[in-house]
Amino acid sequence: MSKEIVVSGIRSTGYLHLGNYFGAIQNYVEMQNSYNCYFFVADYHSLTTHPDPKDLKKNVFRVVAENVASGLDPEKVALYAQSDVPEIPELYLMLNMLAYKGELEKVPTFKDKVRMQPDNVNAGLLTYPVLMAADILIHRAVKVPVGKDQEQHLEMARNFANRFNTRYGSEFFPEPQVYRANHETVKIMSLDGNGKMSKSENVNSTIYLSDDDDTIRKKIMKAKTDSGPTEPNSEMPDYIKNLFVLLQVTSTKENYESFLNAYNNCTIRFGDLKRQLAEDMAAFIRPIREKAADLQNDEQMISKILKQGAEKARESSLATIAGARKLIGINYY
Repeated sequence: MSKEIVVSGIRSTGYLHLGNYFGAIQNYVEMQNSYNCYFFVADYHSLTTHPDPKDLKKNVFRVVAENVASGLDPEKVALYAQSDVPEIPELYLMLNMLAYKGELEKVPTFKDKVRMQPDNVNAGLLTYPVLMAADILIHRAVKVPVGKDQEQHLEMARNFANRFNTRYGSEFFPEPQVYRANHETVKIMSLDGNGKMSKSENVNSTIYLSDDDDTIRKKIMKAKTDSGPTEPNSEMPDYIKNLFVLLQVTSTKENYESFLNAYNNCTIRFGDLKRQLAEDMAAFIRPIREKAADLQNDEQMISKILKQGAEKARESSLATIAGARKLIGINYY
């Protein structure tokens, strides 16, 4: 019995952080044993913000290294650069004929980008959901792991698949659905209590997979806390709850329960909690950081991983494009 196809993309801008690890990479590692997985580095998508050409290769290689260091196995999945699969922009062109200006302008992420970069409202920003749909449909994926903020893009991918099928009288493209993990995804908040950890914002309150031990300790020790509860079993503020979430995923069960009991008994000492968390967090990040650094120093190995992934991805993509061309009528010989 063939495995279901799963596709997911990773932006090549910014440094991966703890939120990326628990929100996405951990799921990738879990999925690679049960699904036919295509994971790509979205370097074409990054061009909408005009990254410096000298940074692009370095960013792509770093993202690949950090994902592999976190447990992704290139032998089990297709791990590739978006730009290494020319069938993706070809399908993107086809799907653009089924996308309409009015619906694209209403997409919340497009409106956000217009506010953030008013001097760079390029066509790529407007048609971002179409390229995302092409990324998914090129492998005729049935499941896509996405966050809440990307679910509308996935709905649009379903719409484009349905429009193609309706226009060309086929059931060629499946309508991809949101992948739901068997466990609740851990949500990691910024250490300053303001929103999620981010690749580019609140850098001093974000734990990156590339942070060294001392940097991790300093960031944890500066994490927002308060004077502690005044009544037993008090509800935790979000920023305190986040510290306990981090402790739960990086420390021992005994440590977590000890500090939780102290909080519920109003005897918590946040300095002690943060010192314990800092050491556990440093120990958790260290092997990922060190393996990623070793990989980044071996460009030949990363190139091999990307080439191998592109070969797997193109085998699937060529079949999709051949089928789509035939349905459209673009088959002259």
